[in-house]
Amino acid sequence: MKVGYFQTHPEFGEVQRNIEHVASRLGSVECELLVLPEFAFTGYQFVNQEEVRELSERVPDGPTTQACIELARRHQMHIVAGLPEKAGQHCYNSAIVAGPSGFLGCYRKTHLFYEETLFFSPGDSGFKVWDIGPARIGVMICFDWYYPESARTLALQGAEILCHPSNLVLPHCPDAMVTRSLENRVFSITANRTGQEARGGKPPLTFIGKSEVVSPAGCILARAPADAPELTVIEIDVNEARNKSINPYNELLKDRRPGHYCS
Repeated sequence: MKVGYFQTHPEFGEVQRNIEHVASRLGSVECELLVLPEFAFTGYQFVNQEEVRELSERVPDGPTTQACIELARRHQMHIVAGLPEKAGQHCYNSAIVAGPSGFLGCYRKTHLFYEETLFFSPGDSGFKVWDIGPARIGVMICFDWYYPESARTLALQGAEILCHPSNLVLPHCPDAMVTRSLENRVFSITANRTGQEARGGKPPLTFIGKSEVVSPAGCILARAPADAPELTVIEIDVNEARNKSINPYNELLKDRRPGHYCS
């Protein structure tokens, strides 16, 4: 199975331009699963609630979702991409899943980070897994990585690949996702962004790049640079994520003892 990430540098608020950039870069790319960053087409550093509502869209009818659906259809691939979602009076930090057959679903970020807590409602979708044919994929967004329960919940639901749209500013995540993959015996694809945003007199945010694909054995199969866009596609064997045996006597998920864990 061919999977990949597209590490981008979106221009804040230039949604159509950012969509066109992604579409042009995909060109003749062939893969079955491609992950884009968190807020892949809007930029990240919002200044006020009005700006959030202006750039948020309804799912699946909004322009970003529709563009991803068309790209997925045209390239016969599955796309996971982050966007600000508008639903009633609420705005969510969300990620949509689109495939050759159309819109598959949406995940709303469970663990909000920093000023996201000022502008977005905590996600209420719960962690979800989709069967896309060659693999079962689960979606988590950026700061969800900080909570091991996120990846474990997806693994317990049968996820074989963790799709992780991100706008990372903390330095720890790329190495931490090695542990998340290893402790759940799953692949993970983190799609981060690069560049810097400094808007409304706020301290600048510098995004760390380093998008990556990690194997169930904790091997970094691909990692992007810190400071440049990169589109990478590699081939993986999903069967590696289906074997949860650590040795002849230990099976990762069956050996869990939930009755001894704190909730």
